[in-house]
Amino acid sequence: MTTLTIAAAQSVSIAGDVKANISRHLRFMEQAADHGVQLLVFPELSLTGYERSLGRELAMRPDAEILMPLRDLARRTGMTTVVGAPIFANESNDVFIAALVLGNANGVGLYTKQHLHPGEDVVFTAGTPDVTVPVADMTVALAICADIVHPSHAAQAKQLKANVYAAGVLITEKAYPTETELLRTYATEHNMAVLMANHGGATGGWSPIGRSAFWAEGGRLIVAAPGDGDLLVIATRDASRWSGKIVSVTA
Repeated sequence: MTTLTIAAAQSVSIAGDVKANISRHLRFMEQAADHGVQLLVFPELSLTGYERSLGRELAMRPDAEILMPLRDLARRTGMTTVVGAPIFANESNDVFIAALVLGNANGVGLYTKQHLHPGEDVVFTAGTPDVTVPVADMTVALAICADIVHPSHAAQAKQLKANVYAAGVLITEKAYPTETELLRTYATEHNMAVLMANHGGATGGWSPIGRSAFWAEGGRLIVAAPGDGDLLVIATRDASRWSGKIVSVTA
């Protein structure tokens, strides 16, 4: 096995300010690259905040010019970076809650959230395709928030031969025990590593708890953030063993 380092970017989003959030994302990416991270995953709708009422107003195309600094840095560092945004992904002008994959060999990849929370369907359309991303010798399957409460979603990831299940989420204190236990169960039942990137601060009227985490194949918790705030949750596999660390992200 080759050495693999992956990380959750537990970021705090500024409501509706895409330019400011891109600057924050670049800071996370630079510091992640300094730690040798090969896959960096941000929370759901990280580039806009979880602002449902602004979803259509802020929606962008996957190749939007405003994303160029993120694409360039991902390419320069060789770090596959997954960011969250509302996206126009087809010709019908539907808006999707999406995870954009930057820096991979095929340019910009795209995963759209399949399972919407109640109320999200007022603005957003449910996605359909599953997406896997190659990172080193691993196959990574992507998930967005409510996807993780549907066991069939993780089961499909395993059918696609995923070794890592990576989810960008918004999880509050009330939901955290139940939803992280589901993620641990997926790591156990499907023998795949699980990475969860939660928002690090309030967004869209919700109060995410942070505590982003990583579970190894088999379900052992390797590392979890102690709370909220701007943090990198980093997991490294070396000689088939996982270790973890927390890094504060500063300006």
